Amino acid sequence: MKINEIEMVVFDMAGTTINEQNIVYKSLHKAINKFGIEVSLELVLSLGAGKEKHQAIKDILKHINNTDSNTSNLIFEYFKEILDQEYLSAKVLPIEGVENVLQNLKKDGVKVVLNTGYSSHVANTLLEKLNWKKDNQFDALITADDVVLGRPFPDMIHKAMQLFAITDASKVLKAGDSAIDIEEGKNAKCGITIGVLSGAQTRSQLEEAKPDYILESLASLYSIEN
Repeated sequence: MKINEIEMVVFDMAGTTINEQNIVYKSLHKAINKFGIEVSLELVLSLGAGKEKHQAIKDILKHINNTDSNTSNLIFEYFKEILDQEYLSAKVLPIEGVENVLQNLKKDGVKVVLNTGYSSHVANTLLEKLNWKKDNQFDALITADDVVLGRPFPDMIHKAMQLFAITDASKVLKAGDSAIDIEEGKNAKCGITIGVLSGAQTRSQLEEAKPDYILESLASLYSIEN
């Protein structure tokens, strides 16, 4: 499968198309520690990257044998509160070179979909800070709020395919900065899955999910044609 055969790309947001300084995961880490639960930022990135954030909290707590649903609810509510505060002053930028890639994809007639484990509120806050607009930088946004089952389930990609009447998943490319992005793409049977090193996880963490390619960033997407 060559990139010139792709009809739609599905790109993760933070760490893949957008540099938001890992604010979400730092806030998640802070929220968990606030309730007397000591975990490292590395563990938060390892277990939480790419997931709907309430599910990420549950998975992190489960990893340390804490299954109290009330605790996960309290952490999630506090997380949302501090995240809103952080984003008021946050510097949010596109990953270098990504806006050119988005323009080139659109010139080539490829549908550009952004998808994320974030809520619609958080995703749209990020897009507003970047001044990215639907039908300009991207064609659709699919968030964790839009589906019942988040990553690694393929529901967000399937929803995007339905939006643009794409029935052949082999014509879809999925890229993200976490292993769960790759798993999502493989579960949707995407023709190409790409891991990028511009965000949450390391090369070895991405390799575990066996993507077709690992790139330094999406800026070099068109290099995979050759």
